[in-house]
Amino acid sequence: MEARPDLVDEELADRIERTCRTAVGDSLRSITYFTPEAFTQLYLRSDLKADADLAGFVEHETDGFRARTAYRGSELGDYEYTIRAFENGYVTRVTAADAGVFVTTDGLTLDRSREVASALRSLLSKTPQVESE
Repeated sequence: MEARPDLVDEELADRIERTCRTAVGDSLRSITYFTPEAFTQLYLRSDLKADADLAGFVEHETDGFRARTAYRGSELGDYEYTIRAFENGYVTRVTAADAGVFVTTDGLTLDRSREVASALRSLLSKTPQVESE
């Protein structure tokens, strides 16, 4: 998994950050955009350290690309998004065809999680997919 600061143009990065801030407000911790081969951290709150194993997180979150097809045709309906709960926060992951975003937050209600996931899903579906190298 390769870190690529140029993976997303500035306009899309700004739109993703505005979308997340609108949905989750001040509880936003970080935003990471990823493809099956690369990632870039779009936002990290100033009171947090940039020492997380981001590549490891992204490797795990790329499972979302498989989830989109793994659950196809199930009685549950189509896969939409994933929420992970941790001792100090939450991760909400959304994937489209070849790109995804995961957002980390402090507290998160189910309604806020749905809101950010829905907004990101809509944004990703309207965005031309980037070419991964």
